[in-house]
Amino acid sequence: MAKVSMKFHVAVTEDALKALNERREEEREREEAWVAARRKELILPGMSRRAAATARRDIRAQVARMRRTGEFGGTRDDIVTRAVREELRARGLDRKWPAPPEGEIEAPGRPWGTPPSTPMGDGGYTHRVSVNLPYTLGETVRRAAYWTSKDAVEALQDWADRWGDGVDVALREAERDGVPAELALIAAAGRPSAPQTALEIRDQLRAKVLTTGDLLRAAIDRGRGKSSARTP
Repeated sequence: MAKVSMKFHVAVTEDALKALNERREEEREREEAWVAARRKELILPGMSRRAAATARRDIRAQVARMRRTGEFGGTRDDIVTRAVREELRARGLDRKWPAPPEGEIEAPGRPWGTPPSTPMGDGGYTHRVSVNLPYTLGETVRRAAYWTSKDAVEALQDWADRWGDGVDVALREAERDGVPAELALIAAAGRPSAPQTALEIRDQLRAKVLTTGDLLRAAIDRGRGKSSARTP
């Protein structure tokens, strides 16, 4: 059976989550008001039960169509789904992408060589949002992020081979790969320190990396009325 949806877990700020929930509440109230008005218009006193049931069914069908077209916000997933499509179009990423090498986009966390965009906790992301996207759209998000970032990620790998990523990154990589922390520290200490020009190059490369989380956070901002698209 074909997969219908793809779930993403996105780290967001408290303000972003609050605004998204407020948008959903506004859309819910607007939809309910429209339904109430249509029922008042179409379901008349003395109407047969069958005719009233038919009118209610037609109203539900129309609501479903209006959700699909974006006239109603629908669920929080609906709001984010439409915003993701808009975000992809705004970035020029709404197209068919080839499949990445097997196992590449299944790796947890951010792409190799890049730091967290904003840390969890005080001063950073404090909440998580679970989003269900249509499967084909979710696959587009994952592939777009991979291919958009591929050259920069490979350049960051070359950079790290030359200069290393520092003690903190070395320890995280060691923990992930099951390498003793002592060996990771020895290897990190043995590398030459990167000059300022090399650090600036690393920062420029990191800025070119686009993750699925980056795309979804931008879409969430767009869905709550804030556009944050950038050219990849």
